[in-house]
Amino acid sequence: MVTRPLRTTGSHDAEAWRQEKRAQFAGPVRGVAAATMKVLLLTPEPIDEALLRTAVGDELNDAEVLVVSPATNQSKLAFWIGDADEAIAEAEAAKEETVERLEAAGVDAAGQVGESEPAVALQDALATFAADRVVIALRPQGKRDYREDAALADVEERYGIPVSWLEVGS
Repeated sequence: MVTRPLRTTGSHDAEAWRQEKRAQFAGPVRGVAAATMKVLLLTPEPIDEALLRTAVGDELNDAEVLVVSPATNQSKLAFWIGDADEAIAEAEAAKEETVERLEAAGVDAAGQVGESEPAVALQDALATFAADRVVIALRPQGKRDYREDAALADVEERYGIPVSWLEVGS
């Protein structure tokens, strides 16, 4: 029996391993179609294909998009007392409308409502959807829900996935 040392679970080591594996499979394989780009879109409001294309470009043509709409609360009070019904309904509507708009434009899209903390919603989605790119849409400063942008600044560094930012609902 051959034993190998265990890989450490630190984020740096795991990230180095992930990048090494991606590099191994980055080139085209003869006789095999190019892999579909997987885009994770985190958005509090409905967006359309044209706006998403500003962040992704022509790679959107053959992309698979997962729309995650976090159930953010508009106020601190609603967040802390756990009044999530309105936030969930708004997130469900944003997710549905975004998926419908993308599919109407010919984009392969699916969606889910995420946790009230956008960073947690993103982390949950990445656990089951191996995104090649993350697009984070935020409302303009001053119009954002409570904690809408909390812990999102270092997403690219934390997960090693390219991140694009969009402003919505201006």
